[in-house]
Amino acid sequence: MQTTFSIATHGPGLTEITREVAQWLTAAPSGPALLTLMIRHTSASLLIQENADPEVQTDLREFFHRLVPPSDHPAMAYLTHTYEGPDDMPAHIKAALLPVTLSIPVLDGTMRLGTWQGLYLFEHRTARKTREIIAHLA
Repeated sequence: MQTTFSIATHGPGLTEITREVAQWLTAAPSGPALLTLMIRHTSASLLIQENADPEVQTDLREFFHRLVPPSDHPAMAYLTHTYEGPDDMPAHIKAALLPVTLSIPVLDGTMRLGTWQGLYLFEHRTARKTREIIAHLA
């Protein structure tokens, strides 16, 4: 079973996709399975992260912004891939540091996530984007 999710983002930050994925899984056959998610972009990531307190998402966005600032920041003067804007190469670096695929156990059409866990697309670019995530259940 396979599908593609199109997710609209609103600039840098985390967009929760747990509900969309869970809804798709309601058509899954019974029994155990493994869900693989892969984002089809090189400047965004996927995360399993806390979904109870939105401050976690804010803090993660701020941490990665400080860890890898825009290419026009003096600390990033060594970057050469800058013609797509000051957020582009830092977005590629963040995507290289964070997962672009996730594997999630599924039982009878339900993801076996922890109590406070949710699935997130982590957008690293400044502009709004529409991102594609491939879901494969086997």
